[in-house]
Amino acid sequence: MHTVELLLDAPLEARVRTVWRDLLAMGLRSLASHEHPTNRPHVTLATADALSPVVAPALDGLPLDVELDDVVFLGRTVAWRVRPSAALLSVQRRVWEALDGRDRNPLHEPGRWVPHVSLALRVKPELQDRYPRDIGAASGRVVAARTYNSETRTVTSLA
Repeated sequence: MHTVELLLDAPLEARVRTVWRDLLAMGLRSLASHEHPTNRPHVTLATADALSPVVAPALDGLPLDVELDDVVFLGRTVAWRVRPSAALLSVQRRVWEALDGRDRNPLHEPGRWVPHVSLALRVKPELQDRYPRDIGAASGRVVAARTYNSETRTVTSLA
């Protein structure tokens, strides 16, 4: 499986990492404990079994301003929702279309996609009430893109 991800600017990444550490300090699951070198805050645009060479040109328009809004629960993922600007939705749609016919994840289909930055994964539903709902808003930019290959656990820069 391959992901197409947008990377945050340094101040916004630092803010997300602070929230990760705060959650861990509260005794909650958090991506702060995920120590793989590829782990960093990001916004996943799409996932697919294979990537197309036309994915990189679909990312034209970076950097983009983004605002992280409220905490949401997406299944067992605790996430900081990204306010879906027209520019962000346009980039995501172009990436989705570039992956046409490549076994795309339907959760990333335009109109269904929920832009977010993950804070914690595999959180049991009965523990979600322990997570703070109001961590405030944060703003910054997405400045680059990469792909993550889940089989090889490697990343490749896209833009």
